[in-house]
Amino acid sequence: MDKRYMIDIAKDAIKEEFLETSLIDKEKLLKKHPELGKKGACFVTLEMKNALRGCIGSIIAHRTLLEDLIQNAKAAAFNDPRFPPLSKEEYESEDLSIEISLLSEPKHLPYENIEDLKKKIRPKIDGVILKYGIYQATYLPQVWEQLSGFDQFFATLCQKAGLDGGCLRLHPDIFVYEVQKIE
Repeated sequence: MDKRYMIDIAKDAIKEEFLETSLIDKEKLLKKHPELGKKGACFVTLEMKNALRGCIGSIIAHRTLLEDLIQNAKAAAFNDPRFPPLSKEEYESEDLSIEISLLSEPKHLPYENIEDLKKKIRPKIDGVILKYGIYQATYLPQVWEQLSGFDQFFATLCQKAGLDGGCLRLHPDIFVYEVQKIE
């Protein structure tokens, strides 16, 4: 089923902030697309000229997919701490693209050691959550395309979590999920 209508919802959610008015008719959307009323987790990624411009999402479904989509679109545009808030000019630019990743429920991936993890991880298929004590980070499966293999993927994921790049030697918990990408 074509889910590109979700891109329009994300665009309208961002546009609402510029216009300071409501554009999204939630009741109408839920009647037309009942799947939006179920709990769901998604990430919204903004790119400007193919460079990351904002990415915020939910790992665990904790609200309706519609609410998650709206809130994460606004957060990616205006509250990603790595970037200044999206400007109206950027929003209206043809160089801005929006991608939505619908996440499956994360599953714990038991592994004995780094070599075992290398055998079990599926590059470009698995999104990965790395968790060690209070430290946690995730990469969507799309990130595999930007990094040169397992070692770089996990070194930068460790660093994103606030840990040393070699944190796999600490045997952190690993969870994997898949995404349905909408662009």
